[in-house]
Amino acid sequence: MSEVTLQQIVKIFPGGAKALDQINLQVKDRELLVILGPSGCGKSTLLRVVAGLESTTHGSVFIDKEDVTEKEPGYRDIAMVFQNYALYPHMTVYKNIAYGLKNRKISKNDIDQRVKEVAGTLQIQDYLHRKPNQLSGGQRQRVAMGRAIARSPKVFLFDEPLSNLDAKLRVQLRLEISKLQAELGVTSLYVTHDQVEAMTLGHRLVLMNAGKIEQIDEPLKIYETPKTLFVAGFIGSPPMNLLPGEMNENGELTLGSMIKIDVKNYLVGSKKITLGLRPEHIFTDDSASTLGQFVVENLERQGADSYLYGKLEGYSNLLMIRVKGDIAYSIGSVLSVSYEKEKMHLFDSETGIRIDSK
Repeated sequence: MSEVTLQQIVKIFPGGAKALDQINLQVKDRELLVILGPSGCGKSTLLRVVAGLESTTHGSVFIDKEDVTEKEPGYRDIAMVFQNYALYPHMTVYKNIAYGLKNRKISKNDIDQRVKEVAGTLQIQDYLHRKPNQLSGGQRQRVAMGRAIARSPKVFLFDEPLSNLDAKLRVQLRLEISKLQAELGVTSLYVTHDQVEAMTLGHRLVLMNAGKIEQIDEPLKIYETPKTLFVAGFIGSPPMNLLPGEMNENGELTLGSMIKIDVKNYLVGSKKITLGLRPEHIFTDDSASTLGQFVVENLERQGADSYLYGKLEGYSNLLMIRVKGDIAYSIGSVLSVSYEKEKMHLFDSETGIRIDSK
């Protein structure tokens, strides 16, 4: 069992900046937990606290039920993969992978066997005698992962390992990381700002904002049931449409002067409500769940899909709609639009908390 448990973690940097605020988190044995959030939210600081590269102001870190809060990184039995590879430039690939094993005083024959085994797994066996400056970015990141894997640690920590690679390589290595983690079964924390990585890699996803955890759940559940306005606006590419409105005396949510939406089946306790609709849940037709007339102000064609930007009649907020790319639209077009009622989300505009149905 290699669980990681964080209890009441607070990190305040000199000068008073609070990077982490009462973080409670448990990473299950063999789980790949992804930590996602905007720049400055504290996700990398959290990873460094687990690694022992940052001390805690308050709180405790447990690895395998052992309190390691005061232990140095070398005594925590973790391996970290950084975005900048952190390889020794004067060493060959072989020596980079073998370095951690040599420090553990493992026999030369065992080191040789382990390095070749790891290199074969990562398909870098042909580069063992090269130095890092003779490798591509993708090859260097494989070496960095190989060095981590060779040590057979209790926990892997990934700090945005793919952010320096081009799009094609990111896809390839993302698949390799997922496959490797499943094969090795090592408890892993993976920090990223890339939503595609977060949604596809993680068994569970932690979404952070301003040093706090906004939501923890399986990626698809977070996408389908965001708990706060922040989560709703952050998760999804393109993002969810968030349309602020007010309740009227008839139990309807009003958007502007003409749009009224029946929300009697929701536990509404506030006058100011925000409606959330994803672009793929809005349609250019006229049905029972109509939003009204939509004027196209701009459009983006992206192959299989196109995105229409515009405004609803009587409402000033911008709305985005995803449509099939093979249908021609033009700026100035007026369309009747409807929405999938079962897919709408409601939030209290003041607290930002999700409003559930009755």
